[in-house]
Amino acid sequence: MRSSPAPGVDFAYVIHNADGNEVEHCGNGARCFLSFVRRQGLTTKDLVTVQTMNRVLQLQRQKDGRVTVDMQAPDFELARIPFDSTGLQPVPAGSWQVWPLALDESPRVATVNVAVVSMGNPHAVTLVDDVDSAPVLTRGPLIQGHSAFPRGVNVGFMQVLDRARIRLRVYERGAGETLACGTGACAAVVAGIRLGLLDASVDVLTHGGTLTITWQGGTSPVMLTGPATPVFDGEIDLPNSL
Repeated sequence: MRSSPAPGVDFAYVIHNADGNEVEHCGNGARCFLSFVRRQGLTTKDLVTVQTMNRVLQLQRQKDGRVTVDMQAPDFELARIPFDSTGLQPVPAGSWQVWPLALDESPRVATVNVAVVSMGNPHAVTLVDDVDSAPVLTRGPLIQGHSAFPRGVNVGFMQVLDRARIRLRVYERGAGETLACGTGACAAVVAGIRLGLLDASVDVLTHGGTLTITWQGGTSPVMLTGPATPVFDGEIDLPNSL
């Protein structure tokens, strides 16, 4: 956590993955951040504005204790995701398209269709029949390291239950599979809506809990709502050289 970097911004913070790299955007982290600063007595506000690596976010505490994060609008511009489509032919799907990626699953090559979008960080979303049996731990790294994604990508495996509910597993850059991914949930819902599979408000069921994502399309912001529950408090002694 850092002090306010500009007028109208309450706090700034950075997040690092297990591999040490700084995270571009983290919806779950944003919810936890609001819970933390309130518990520490650093603010009594229900609406807090924060500066992250590449976005200014508004975090709103709801009456039921859940936190809503304005994740801002999704970005579909391939160069900004970034996604290199050289040599690839998009496949029309809904009012959008998916991109077939060839994956070297020795001794064979598999083709997987992915929808690509940025939520401030890059995401590739692929549809599966059952997330429990989906090859997350094998295909996740292959998609993440595919040459079409020059900075890597977070990989979402989405199972559509109905137009208002999905199940989701995400293989994240720098972390591997996680229990939940806020930006991944947003990306999956945005992709599902553009592919004509989902309505504007969707419950996302992950191994770590349920998130509610709403998006009205176009340049409307994606709104993420979910709980933020303290797990433990701890202290760590750092060397003076740090």
